[in-house]
Amino acid sequence: MGSETHVHDLPVIDFSNPELKPGTKEWNSVKSQVQEALEEFGCFKALFNKIPEDQLQIATYKAVEELFDLPLQTKILNYSPKPNHGYLGQASTLPLYESLGFENAHIPEEAEKLTNILWPQGNPKFSKTIQSFSVSVSELEQLVKTMIVESLGLEKYKDEIMNSNYYLLRVMKYDVPKPGEKNIGLVSHKDLNVMTILHQNNDGLEIQTKTGEWITVKTSPDSFIVMTGESFQAWTNGRVQPAPHRVMMTGSEARYSIGLFSLFNAGYKVQAPEEMVDKEHPLLYKPFDYGEFLNFRWTHKHNMGNITLKTYCGL
Repeated sequence: MGSETHVHDLPVIDFSNPELKPGTKEWNSVKSQVQEALEEFGCFKALFNKIPEDQLQIATYKAVEELFDLPLQTKILNYSPKPNHGYLGQASTLPLYESLGFENAHIPEEAEKLTNILWPQGNPKFSKTIQSFSVSVSELEQLVKTMIVESLGLEKYKDEIMNSNYYLLRVMKYDVPKPGEKNIGLVSHKDLNVMTILHQNNDGLEIQTKTGEWITVKTSPDSFIVMTGESFQAWTNGRVQPAPHRVMMTGSEARYSIGLFSLFNAGYKVQAPEEMVDKEHPLLYKPFDYGEFLNFRWTHKHNMGNITLKTYCGL
């Protein structure tokens, strides 16, 4: 699909085939689709049926609504010293947006510990819900990451790239704008992390194409939006480019979304493998520590649109 083609939605790639295993014809076909979609859009929609629709559409979003119904003094207990990891309230610049973060929620003990901060009496149903969701979506994240590594001929780095990441589950709420309020739920940005797997219960997410056109990502129960981040862009020496995206509110109901973010571990040096650098592809970025990059961007969050990966460590 050429970048000059007018599009109305992201490409859809089916990951639901039980025979989707490395080395098979099905695997190679899906891997080619992933490569093409990421080269063209930096993201795609994945059909993934590991989470039953009733669990996803009813149990998970019911738990998310229960979470946001907590008093503000309780939600702010969702704290982390890491930028953008804990509670983010409705700031004056983004009055419609509110979110909470749960680090390594795929680990049962971590999910329970983080849940008990908000519900000291315990809430096993909530912790089990976010833990099972995180486990299932992390399977999709690892499938996609493996396919990208294979497509780039970097199989020998697979264990390194898999073992140097941790997960952050973020749950997000976007309120309906009041009369006179702008309908911007989240301003245009690129994710900083390695990869994001996102599910939304209503339309609102918009992706900017190479031509500058904004397209609305249509909602469906079994589809997840897969997006790469700037850290992966650096690791692949620009072979994988993240897509600018934003959230625009429409309709008369609050919008919820759930995202699983994979991030490089603190202290890990993000550096393109030597195989990614040649005469046609000179090194684009200096090696950097992801934690330092995150802190730098968050320090300049009010000017984040101008503080890009290139301005931070570009050559």
